[in-house]
Amino acid sequence: MSVEKILSDWKKKQFKPIYWLEGEEDYYIDQLVKEAEHNLLSEAEAGFNLTIFYGKEANWADVVNACMRYPMFAERQVVLLKEAQQMRDLDKLENYINKPLSSTVFVVAHKEKKFDSRTKFGKLLKEKTELLQTKKMYDNQLPGWTEKLVSSKGYQINQKAVLLLVDHIGNDLSRIDNEINKLLVNLGNSKTITEDDIEQFVGISKEFNVFELQDAIARKDLAKAIRIINYFESNPKAGPIQMVLPALYGFFSKAFMLFGVESKDEKMIASSIGTSPFFVKDYISTVNRYGYEGIERILLLLHEYNLRAIGINDSGTEDSSLMREMVFKMM
Repeated sequence: MSVEKILSDWKKKQFKPIYWLEGEEDYYIDQLVKEAEHNLLSEAEAGFNLTIFYGKEANWADVVNACMRYPMFAERQVVLLKEAQQMRDLDKLENYINKPLSSTVFVVAHKEKKFDSRTKFGKLLKEKTELLQTKKMYDNQLPGWTEKLVSSKGYQINQKAVLLLVDHIGNDLSRIDNEINKLLVNLGNSKTITEDDIEQFVGISKEFNVFELQDAIARKDLAKAIRIINYFESNPKAGPIQMVLPALYGFFSKAFMLFGVESKDEKMIASSIGTSPFFVKDYISTVNRYGYEGIERILLLLHEYNLRAIGINDSGTEDSSLMREMVFKMM
């Protein structure tokens, strides 16, 4: 079952006895738990009919007893079990899951991992609960997801702004959502988020960032690359080498994959290398500039300088000096 389906059912006042929310991506789990806590019951009903447990302190018997109570002055009660992955004897909820009370909406938030579906309890969850399983979003999915999120709030965001935001934050969906909400508060009458807004309100330079360094190397623009690295030297938090090297490796390893793709269709290429069709032209132009040996050399240099950055075969060269030396050798 999807997040959208569950939220749609809840708005229609259609409830199942048990919702089991599990997996690595907290964003969707938190979204449903927040909705269950604040919107399934009215304020008056919640005073008598909302019970919240936290896994680390919860006792399975207390949770079951709460679920078995009948609602007071309301059609239903809501029982939330947060951080269920920290609860001892979680599988002792088995009897209640087999025979839940229809007037109770029991929502379980089991974060960080999925319950082992091969176990008896795991099979029971699949059979008897409304099961939502989440996983971390791939980096290439983030731009599209971010655009849809902004659109759902009634705004637009241009491509440069999306890339800056996603490149800076990574696949932390909750943080992306929070930053977008802060941006929207500051937009005034504008309906479009631009790279200028990202620079002003999020604090990411639109000219000096990892994405622009990647673009400079891809275009063989050594002067621009050195300017960006000099900026990183003066502003260490803007581009630490521990963030720069993985980002560059991600880009050039995908470019290297193009040599194994026979299709010329951009959508097919995007699917083959695991990226958005929007970026395909960048990868193709990079491959055309560097060729097979050039891309291979870049990947080997990234490996070498990653080792040097952590002190292997290097006596303590400054990060900025390592990056300057590396991009010179790349080009």
